[in-house]
Amino acid sequence: MADSLILEVAEFEHDVLTGIYSEETGRPQPLRFTVSVRLKPAPHYAPDTPLEASKNYMDLKFAASGALPEGVHFKLIEAVADHICDTLFVQDARVEAVSVKIVKLAISENGEQIGMTLSRERR
Repeated sequence: MADSLILEVAEFEHDVLTGIYSEETGRPQPLRFTVSVRLKPAPHYAPDTPLEASKNYMDLKFAASGALPEGVHFKLIEAVADHICDTLFVQDARVEAVSVKIVKLAISENGEQIGMTLSRERR
């Protein structure tokens, strides 16, 4: 099995224009994101290894917040996840795969986590 490096930003919340029902459209709703990327790791990480040998974790968070187009309504959260994957692939050629989990917080009735996970490999 080849070495791999998984970076992750887990369970952060961001409001996104999404949904198909009338009560969902026209206003942002809270989503909870977990974003993971797989990179080919450096051969070794020493205490003084620079950030360039990995990836800044905040890039993952930015892809699911600041990089989402302002004012665009995504009917499906799958489309939100797809946009995040595309952003991370464009950001860094070392990204081999991306996984995005999205939980729709507004539709939970008893604390259950309702959502989806999209995983993409670089094509």
